[in-house]
Amino acid sequence: MISIKKDTNTFYIGEQGKKDAEIHYVPTGKDKIIVDHTFVSESLRGQGVGEALVKEIVEFAREEGKKIIPSCSFVKNKIEHNEDYHDVLAR
Repeated sequence: MISIKKDTNTFYIGEQGKKDAEIHYVPTGKDKIIVDHTFVSESLRGQGVGEALVKEIVEFAREEGKKIIPSCSFVKNKIEHNEDYHDVLAR
């Protein structure tokens, strides 16, 4: 089981000083977040870690009543191709 941790404007896997994977966002306005960066280390690639981070940020957006503006191409692709995530996609 992957343990995803939360820090200021980021969700990550690993330790604070050595993140093995992360997804970063920037709050914008009162109801939107810009997801601008994802990273997955070589050692974790191909294990669904990126998808797990996207799922985490989508769940966070729902809980907080936010819409996502995906400026990261990976996140944009995952959200646009998963209809279950369209409710949090900013239009």
